Amino acid sequence: MTTLLPDGAAPDTLVPPHAGFSPVSLDELVASASLQTRIDRKYVLHRAQARAVLADLAEREPGVRVLDVDGRREFAYESVYFDTPDLTSFHLAAHRRRRRFKVRTRTYLDSGEAWLEVKTRAARGSTVKDRVAHDLAGRCELGEGRRFVSATLEGAAVPEAADLPLAAGLVTRYRRATLLLPGASPGAPAARATLDAGLTWLLDEGTPAACTAAVPDLVVVETKTGSTPSCLDHLLWRSGHRPQRISKYGTGLAVLRPDLPSTPWRRVVRRWVEPSLTTSPDRST
Repeated sequence: MTTLLPDGAAPDTLVPPHAGFSPVSLDELVASASLQTRIDRKYVLHRAQARAVLADLAEREPGVRVLDVDGRREFAYESVYFDTPDLTSFHLAAHRRRRRFKVRTRTYLDSGEAWLEVKTRAARGSTVKDRVAHDLAGRCELGEGRRFVSATLEGAAVPEAADLPLAAGLVTRYRRATLLLPGASPGAPAARATLDAGLTWLLDEGTPAACTAAVPDLVVVETKTGSTPSCLDHLLWRSGHRPQRISKYGTGLAVLRPDLPSTPWRRVVRRWVEPSLTTSPDRST
């Protein structure tokens, strides 16, 4: 197994073996709830709040299971986002355009496996994700994947998709735990939820203009369901947590580039991100 993780102490995991969730394998998770077309609901919690919600979930919903690979329940991710020089993808999201999109490579740092992913919008606000395997060494370039990106964007009716001069920009890194949630009713399809912690944004990495921002105390919880909210959604609502507008790409650029519009994510940035934020160099001036 190839690993791209640095040496160091084991992270403070959100879902240790004693958390009360039975394990599920990756194959079973994908077979039960791949959900490439889905409704996404995102929540922002402090780490202590996330732990409390997970403890409540384990007690109330014994059918919830957690992805477990060789005893590991949290995994390191890296995403490299691609955009045009004038940030077409960012601005489409900032202005809530229906034909908005994201293009990124996603690398599973524990295994060294990389994918090229395109996310677009479908009917009723659902998210469609298409992806193909990608060269690990070329994860900061589209390479031969550019044809896949153009074809996918054209299929989603994104204007001028074939001519977009996409290049790598913002990078995000975080650790993720994934839950398999039982269907909301007998016979209903299963759902998934992800919990992302240790989120770090990096811009212009490896250059004199490089800057980073991190929110070590925050956890982004995302449920991925069909049309019916999951048991975790209902539990979060009962606990006073409501879906938030947060995009790792949009929020990260808005934090590191204060000259850019941040309207969709302003509330999350002010209430959640800024109080927990650490930056290098200081981006507050």
